[in-house]
Amino acid sequence: MAVEAVSAGAILFRDTRGRREYLLLKSRPGDWEFPKGGVEGNEELQQTAIREIKEEAGIEEFRLIDGFREDYSYVFEANGKTIHKTVHLFIAHSFEASAELSTEHRDLQWRDYEQAINTITQDGPRDILEQAHTFLDEVAAQSEGPHKYVR
Repeated sequence: MAVEAVSAGAILFRDTRGRREYLLLKSRPGDWEFPKGGVEGNEELQQTAIREIKEEAGIEEFRLIDGFREDYSYVFEANGKTIHKTVHLFIAHSFEASAELSTEHRDLQWRDYEQAINTITQDGPRDILEQAHTFLDEVAAQSEGPHKYVR
């Protein structure tokens, strides 16, 4: 019998000279991932995502983008138990140019879309990054100017 676990996080991006870059964190086992973590107590998924951005990326100035939430799941073994984990990802726009490495990760990188897609090793997060990138392109196309990500 698998134990159900729920995590939430965000695909965090910044605009650098008109180019969109995504934040990737390198986990201790060596996978590149997005800021994410387990839901604590009665947290809403969005609250978890917000907390994890602050804890794992050290970024305070950001906003979640409305209208996007996707999830992926995977199974792993821990302490003799089978864990079925579902991860919900939002999109967040960082207004800070630099992130801070937490003790939970080995490295962090801002990568443009092509680099990010080629860096992420797991299918789930990679598929969701593709969807998020398309979503942001569509939002940007609908409105021009500094508020292009605000709906």
